[in-house]
Amino acid sequence: MKLSKLYTNKSSLFNPIEFNDGLNVVLAEIHLPENKQKNSHNLGKSSLGTIIDFCLLSKRDPNLFLFKHEDVFKEFVFFLEVELASNSFLTIRRSVELASKISFMKHDLKFQDFSSVDISDWSHAEVPFDKSKTLLDGFLNLQSVAPYDFRKGIGFHLRSQIDYEDLFELRKYRGKHVDWKPYVAQILGFDGELVKNQYLHESSLKEKRKEIARKKAELGDVADGLSRIEGLIQIKQNELEQKQRVLDSFDFASQDQSKITQLVDGLDEEIAYLNQKLYSLELNNKRVQQSLQSTIISFDPEGARKLFDEAGVVFGGQIKKDFEQLIKFNRAISDERQAYLIKEREQIEQESQGLRSELSRLNSERSQNLKFIGSEDIFEKYKVATGDITAIRLDLSILERQRLLINELHTMQSEEKALQEICDFQTASLLSNINTQNSEKGSLFNNIRSYFTDIAQRVLGRNALISVDVNGEEHIYFKEELLNDSGGFTSGNRGHSYKKLLCVAYDLALQKAHLNDKYPHFVFHDGVFESLDDKLKENLLNVFREYTEMGVQSIITLIDSDLPKSKFSDEEIILMLHDADQGGRIFKMNSF
Repeated sequence: MKLSKLYTNKSSLFNPIEFNDGLNVVLAEIHLPENKQKNSHNLGKSSLGTIIDFCLLSKRDPNLFLFKHEDVFKEFVFFLEVELASNSFLTIRRSVELASKISFMKHDLKFQDFSSVDISDWSHAEVPFDKSKTLLDGFLNLQSVAPYDFRKGIGFHLRSQIDYEDLFELRKYRGKHVDWKPYVAQILGFDGELVKNQYLHESSLKEKRKEIARKKAELGDVADGLSRIEGLIQIKQNELEQKQRVLDSFDFASQDQSKITQLVDGLDEEIAYLNQKLYSLELNNKRVQQSLQSTIISFDPEGARKLFDEAGVVFGGQIKKDFEQLIKFNRAISDERQAYLIKEREQIEQESQGLRSELSRLNSERSQNLKFIGSEDIFEKYKVATGDITAIRLDLSILERQRLLINELHTMQSEEKALQEICDFQTASLLSNINTQNSEKGSLFNNIRSYFTDIAQRVLGRNALISVDVNGEEHIYFKEELLNDSGGFTSGNRGHSYKKLLCVAYDLALQKAHLNDKYPHFVFHDGVFESLDDKLKENLLNVFREYTEMGVQSIITLIDSDLPKSKFSDEEIILMLHDADQGGRIFKMNSF
């Protein structure tokens, strides 16, 4: 695939551009002194790549100048003629006003003008946007980028000024690695599907783990209790069957007996036990209260001294001091003991309150059972039995819901394990693929790497290297390095000019490696000579010309101040722009 011709329905405002098979130069001359120091001249040389991208079905972007100034361009219709691998041609028609409707005309002759052909006479007229992409993908038949469509990598063939920041990741693709890394891996000779599937399966694994976390939160403490849940369900089912049999037979004798047994053997014993326990707690509480009151020390050393004086005994100062220390010591012990007693009292009161609540519930249940036994109203007993069945069924429903959730959790955990195994397999397969392509002599990647190094050496006078490996997260990563004379890494590639030249070297290396493939054999570089010294310009121009002789179609833009010493031929210059008047702009109109 190569570009052949670009034109519009308004030839007076946009001159048709016919592309060469080799080097194509868009040159802007700056005549006005006030414009010579400007970085941007609004002549439209950089817009050429955007227009080509628009004709190759880029999405409608409100920030694109065609739509940002739609009042100026709404009547424009663009036509891009491309050469297909079959040596036939395809013209793509796309208007600004109806950008979602695209028409196609296939033909055998080059440099045609279909701007005046009625829309009804086109081979495929006003095809909807999504269908147009599929149709164009079929026409182009770029098998070397399969299974990806032509749009996936078209940006790598249209390098704008902002796309010289990174060889492998264009600014327009920045975002999720799964959106661009698989394609880059594919065109470099690796298995792009392995890269894509690794990301997709890892994403599925992360989502599955989130689902498991949500399910565990929903289950709470019973998440790991399937066996216990099954046992409780069995008990409840047995109770339900027994209650249902009683209800079906309308015979409540066994029900009465059950209530009596429950009352005598169960409730009364439990009530008696709890009453005894509550009595014991109240005794302990009384003991604690008394202990708290007895912690006051009533000994008076001064009174004791007077008593000893009256008895004729000398109460020495040391004895008094010892008594005061003894009192202080006992008071400290008493304070500590009092704290423990207060804590014990609080615990007793808390436990007593719980016992009283439980006794209240049991006494209520005892009262209901006695009422049931004493009732001679069979309908009352039927109602109570029905209520019991409803309660059991509700319990069963809750238990079965918990069982269902636990089984779902176990299924998710099995799926998580399977996904983890798939991810491990994908990672191992990817690593094997990367190692094979890196080590296999004559592999597509090693050829690209060799061409890249050769171009960098010829242009920059230094060796450069591209490498592909896996990072700490076991994901594929791409890296370029500019080497010094000893083969070590140098910081030279951090400069914008060097980075730009490495991007060009990468693009041309890809072109050469895919020269015999069904691949887009054109590449557009905007402002490629800007900020380069004369030697670098000459070296780069020589490489461009050599690669165009191989069959690569190169389109470059520059201003006259960036011209290399070597002259461009008239055939190589496909478009001349200037700032003398509006006729020198790519769109011959006032600046927009």
